[in-house]
Amino acid sequence: MKEDILKRLESFKGDVGFYYKNLVTYEVIKFNEEKRMLAASLIKLPILVDSFNQIKKGIIRKDDVFVTCEENKVPSCGALNYMHSSLEVTLEDLYALMIILSDNYATNILIDKLGINNINNTIKDMGLENTVLNRKMFDDKKSDLGVENYISTEDIFILLEKMYNNELIDESSSKEMINVLKNQRLNGKIPFFLHSESEKIQIAHKTGEDKNITHDVGIVFAKEPFIICFTGNNVNVPEYERLMQDISYELYLQQKEE
Repeated sequence: MKEDILKRLESFKGDVGFYYKNLVTYEVIKFNEEKRMLAASLIKLPILVDSFNQIKKGIIRKDDVFVTCEENKVPSCGALNYMHSSLEVTLEDLYALMIILSDNYATNILIDKLGINNINNTIKDMGLENTVLNRKMFDDKKSDLGVENYISTEDIFILLEKMYNNELIDESSSKEMINVLKNQRLNGKIPFFLHSESEKIQIAHKTGEDKNITHDVGIVFAKEPFIICFTGNNVNVPEYERLMQDISYELYLQQKEE
């Protein structure tokens, strides 16, 4: 199966990265894992980690309240953009919305509160070498100047493995972050076929989307849990998402057949 998966990834048009690790057998399949990629919404994962980091340090609290305003709303994913202004939301609301609905406005509020430098310091502390937050979501001025956020497939794998091993911030923070990721509402990629199984398979994951960009990365709590990460830049999005669906399901089925 490893050779077949690698062959399909190698022949796919565009820039794709892949990282798979069975957390029981330690089997690893990886491809193009160190390549720096445009992050899209995967940059929200280290923002989540720094939120818990600053909560742990007592700098911020989960029940801190923020008030939305019309002029700061940004388009696309999420819920806050469609709600009335002067809405009171807590820090906990913001990081939940940032992950489960990929809410861009919630993300920008968090970036302002946490600070870009602090988030990048947390990224460095995790040992992520190709990941950086350079701008907020939908900052068109910086985007037009070529200022972008970056990740690599391996970096995101490292983050998720540390989270699974309860090594991010502390055990309770790691477990709570996994629970947030398990509530993901955007389930058309890695979970697509897995959620059709009769047995309930929990998946803690985060997607990312933009023009010709699609990602999905997560922890699949199968009989033998595994981490699986797909990243894609300059790809045919529907075709790559179908490949994500197929490979995720095949690696799951491999366990059932053993």
